[in-house]
Amino acid sequence: MRVDIWSDVVCPFCYIGKKRLERVAQAMNFELDVHWHSFQLDADAPASHDTSNTVRLAHKYGRSIEDMTQMQENIAQIAQTEGIDFQWQQAKSGNSFNAHRIIHLAQSKGLGNQAKEAFFYAYMTEGLAIGEREVLDEIASRIGLDHGEVEDVLNSDGFKEFVEYDEKLAREKLNISAVPFFVFDQRVALAGAQPDEVFKEVLQKVLDSEQNASDEADTE
Repeated sequence: MRVDIWSDVVCPFCYIGKKRLERVAQAMNFELDVHWHSFQLDADAPASHDTSNTVRLAHKYGRSIEDMTQMQENIAQIAQTEGIDFQWQQAKSGNSFNAHRIIHLAQSKGLGNQAKEAFFYAYMTEGLAIGEREVLDEIASRIGLDHGEVEDVLNSDGFKEFVEYDEKLAREKLNISAVPFFVFDQRVALAGAQPDEVFKEVLQKVLDSEQNASDEADTE
């Protein structure tokens, strides 16, 4: 089953949603053909920030440091239930544009899932600054991308149009304002890192729809 997913590598709920979908699909014996799409939560962000995520997010959303700390602790607890060690205190956010370009490069070679997982892990668990050049090189090497090809992309506008197209489609056609956002079989959309039961219902709905379409075709 084809699944198109819009997400950002600095979004903890995107990582949580990925893990939930994978677990549910495995339990239901679904083989997913995942296509990753770019969605930058902060396209104007610098390569790295001078302040901690807690301070930055508190300022961005007009919340107190205490409230934001509690919010991040709650997210970390949810992430833990999905096997994600979200080290929010050391997370170093930054501009994810180049990360998205490298993910598109990886996806062109059948390594999209590996790239997405590697970037999520590097940011959430290792606390790496995914907007910085040396970090991008390191993550790319982990999934087996050719160093020369990675450098060519980073030194050019390579895959820039892929990122821009994804984001234009998200905002102008799909009305996506937050991620993760899933589209199953190019027909059924689902927003957010939903509970397992919701993913199960959607996958079954798509399967039933495909079966009904097949039955109708057989009777024509």
